[in-house]
Amino acid sequence: MRIQPWTEEDLDLLRRLNSPEVRRHTGGPETDEQVVGRNARYARMSAGPGGMFTIALPGGSKVGSVGYWARTWRGEQVWELGWAVLPAHQGRGLATAAVLAALDAARAERTRQWAHAYPSVDNPASNAVCRKAGFTLLGETEFEYPPGRMMRSNDWRLDLTGKTEE
Repeated sequence: MRIQPWTEEDLDLLRRLNSPEVRRHTGGPETDEQVVGRNARYARMSAGPGGMFTIALPGGSKVGSVGYWARTWRGEQVWELGWAVLPAHQGRGLATAAVLAALDAARAERTRQWAHAYPSVDNPASNAVCRKAGFTLLGETEFEYPPGRMMRSNDWRLDLTGKTEE
């Protein structure tokens, strides 16, 4: 598995990730117009700050997405992480490996101490990814995603500087 910068040519992957099964914890599928807009935003993220990536298998098949972007959280500038894997490839450790690779990229930017992820409290797979990737669970929080919709999420945090948690 490797991560590769997102490009405009990755629209088909994003459309495949826009399924009820993949998006059940994040507000459900988007319209095609929303997906096209998201694809353009993802491609622009390659210029930084932050980054959006495809998750690619050794043979080149693209099976998911992972990324990190700037967010102000509780008065601090942090990186937020998100990911998705096509159903046929879930349960194989690809999301955890991709998150670890994205954390390495975020760490290399040397601009923020903290990375956060906010999976739904009802999403055991994504919460397990956070745990396996070394995040610390800070507790539950209300989180707006998608815009205009509040969801009950876990707030997971990881120190990118290697300092110990307070």
